Amino acid sequence: MVKVYKPGKVAIVLQGRQAGRKVVVIKQVDDGTKERPYPHAIVAGVERYPRKVTKRMGAKKLARRSKVKPFIKVVNYSHLFPTRYSVELEGLKGILSAETFKEPSQRTDSKKQIKNLLEDRYKSGKNKCFDSFFVLFCDVDKSYMYTPHVIHDI
Repeated sequence: MVKVYKPGKVAIVLQGRQAGRKVVVIKQVDDGTKERPYPHAIVAGVERYPRKVTKRMGAKKLARRSKVKPFIKVVNYSHLFPTRYSVELEGLKGILSAETFKEPSQRTDSKKQIKNLLEDRYKSGKNKCFDSFFVLFCDVDKSYMYTPHVIHDI
């Protein structure tokens, strides 16, 4: 069988609290484990996206609207829908593992690290091309994000 969910693959969650959200597969477990005897993937996604920024906004408001809220989750393969896109995982690879989900403090630390990575990526403006991280992680209802340096007038 062809392995669809490789690390870096972008997928859409079909079931649960984050249904409709885009995620990146960090680690895949095709055979399952003792605790989870089904094929699953450890994923990271964006729960709350950055908001639109305009020219009139000050630095404080711009900083507030550029925040990202991530989530991490173990998802069954049958609850994921793969897309044709993939994302480079230079910073996300070492953050998440199976042991991260056993201790709540490790989980919050991992979320903070992922949040810092995503916010840095957003503020640096690496989302100009179509297949970049934030353009893929736009909401399903087409509320696209804008980088702080690309300011739109309303």
